[in-house]
Amino acid sequence: MKIVALNGLLGYGYSEEALEVAFSEKVDYLGVDAGSTDPGPYYLGSGRSFTDRAAVKRDLALALPKALAQRAPFIIGTAGGAGSARHVAWLKEIILEIAAEKGLHFRMGIVHSDVTGDYVLEKLENGKILNMSDDFPLTKENVKESTAIVSQIGIAPIIKLLEEKVDVILCGRACDTAIYAAPCIFEGFDPGLAFHMAKIMECGGMCSEPVAAADVMQAYMHKDYFELRPGSPHRRCTVDRVAAHTLYEQTNPYLIFEPDGVCDLTHSQFRQVDNRTVRVSGSVFREADEKTLKLEGVKCSGYRTICPATVYDPETCRHMDQIIQTVTDFVKENTKNTLPPENYSIRFKTNGGEESSLGIIMDVVGKTQEIADTVCALARSRMLHCDYEGRKSSAGNLAFPFSPSDIHVGAVYEFSVFHLAKVDSLLETSKITIEEVAG
Repeated sequence: MKIVALNGLLGYGYSEEALEVAFSEKVDYLGVDAGSTDPGPYYLGSGRSFTDRAAVKRDLALALPKALAQRAPFIIGTAGGAGSARHVAWLKEIILEIAAEKGLHFRMGIVHSDVTGDYVLEKLENGKILNMSDDFPLTKENVKESTAIVSQIGIAPIIKLLEEKVDVILCGRACDTAIYAAPCIFEGFDPGLAFHMAKIMECGGMCSEPVAAADVMQAYMHKDYFELRPGSPHRRCTVDRVAAHTLYEQTNPYLIFEPDGVCDLTHSQFRQVDNRTVRVSGSVFREADEKTLKLEGVKCSGYRTICPATVYDPETCRHMDQIIQTVTDFVKENTKNTLPPENYSIRFKTNGGEESSLGIIMDVVGKTQEIADTVCALARSRMLHCDYEGRKSSAGNLAFPFSPSDIHVGAVYEFSVFHLAKVDSLLETSKITIEEVAG
C-alpha cells in the first residue's frame, strides 16, 4: 500500500514536480497535517489560522483533484492550525470553494473534537484528569475561564469514516500520527509499523536531504516493514535522517506514546535500500491498558502592545540592565494612583552583543488594550531619554525600526488546559458527520 504526505503542514507549500512523481503511480491514501500547538495558544483562542489562506488553498487545489481521480481518500488533520470548530469551518469553506471552481464531486467526512467546560469539569471531579506536569495542575477556575477547549483525537474516528468510504476526511484537533497510521491499520497492516511510519511521515520531507517540511514524502507499507522515499527526485531519504526524525519531539528515544498505546522502537532497524529509499522494520505496538485523550484549552489573559527598538551605542548597551530597572521603577511610580500593578505586566526582551549593538522589545500585557498602550508609551518614552552615569548624549538612546513605534498586538491567550483525560472510548469526544459535496 502506498500513502503520501503532501507536506509537513498544509499551507507550507511543496514542489509540483514532487506531487506529479507521487501520483505517477497508484496512491492509496493522501494525508496532510494542518496544525500544531507549536505557535502557542493564540490561534486556538482567536479562531484564526497561522497559515495563509491563499497558501492553504494552493496546496489543496493542486492535490485534491489528483486524490479524487485515483480514489485515494484525502485525510486532513487539525484543520486551520488549532482544530476548533471555527478552524474546521474555515478550512471547509476553502475545500468547498475549490470544489465549486473545479466542479468536483465527493463525500466528505468531518470530525469535530471540541469539548465543553462541563465535560472537563466532570472528568476532573471523577478523578479522570492526569496532569502532564506537576507544575500545571488543572483547576476548576481555569476550566471555567477557558474560551475554547479541544481534544486531540487518535485513529478511531478516522477509521470510522474510512469504513463509510468517504473521499475526504476533515478533522478538528488530531494527533499528527493518526492521519497516516489510521488508514494503514484500517487496511490491516501492523500497528507498530503504522505508528512508526506515521511519526516520521507527518513532517513531509523533514526526513530527507535536503531537509524541508515543504515537500512531498511517500511511504510504502509491507507486511514486515515500510519504506520511505521523497516525492522530489532532488531529495533522498537516508538512515541518519529517518532515524533522527523518529526522535523528533519525543521525550523517550524508544517509545512513541499515542492515545491507543505505545509504539516500541527498541528493536527497530533502519536500512538504506537505494540512494533515495530507507527501509524500517522491527517496531512493535503495545495497546494501552487505559485510554487517554489530550485536552487543550485556552483563556484570554490580557491585551498586548510591543515596542521594538535597537541600541547602537556601546555605553548604552553596557548600562542596559540599569536602564531597564530605571524604566520599570518609573512606570510603577507614575501609575501608582491610576493602575494597580496586577492590571499589567512589562517585560524587556533583549538580544545581541553588549559591546556594539542591542535589540530590545518592550512587551506590555494589560488587562485592557488601553492599559497596555499607556504602559508601553510610558516605558518607551522613558527608555528613549533615560540618563545613566557617564552618558554624554542628550539625544535618544533608541532607534525605532517602525513608525508608529508602538505595535498593538491585541488579545493574548494562555493555555488553561493542557492535560490528559481518561476516556471510556476514544470516540467519546468526536462528533462525526458526512456531507455530499457537489461542485
